[in-house]
Amino acid sequence: MTNPSVFRDKTSDELSDELAKLRKEQFNLRFQRASGQLEKTDRVRDVRRDIARIQTVLGQKTRGEAAPVAKAPAKPAAKAPKRAAKPAAKAPAKQPAKRRAAAAKK
Repeated sequence: MTNPSVFRDKTSDELSDELAKLRKEQFNLRFQRASGQLEKTDRVRDVRRDIARIQTVLGQKTRGEAAPVAKAPAKPAAKAPKRAAKPAAKAPAKQPAKRRAAAAKK
């Protein structure tokens, strides 16, 4: 797993080469998994995430965005006062068996 700042220091060409290399590795890992030869199963996850990191940095470079700055955590908003729970609606009372039978005949 690679830190995103490592990718931000590279040029777009270097990132494209790295992306191609990681995609080949991902392809090989898929084959190893399918044939039961994959030993380092966590590498699949790392490669997938590194690909996503590179794609993110490439997108930022093409849009001309600066590297994102870590923001201070926002203060929690004031909590709204809790409302009293509404009483549950009453279930209709069951009719006696005689009335149900009479209603069914009608």
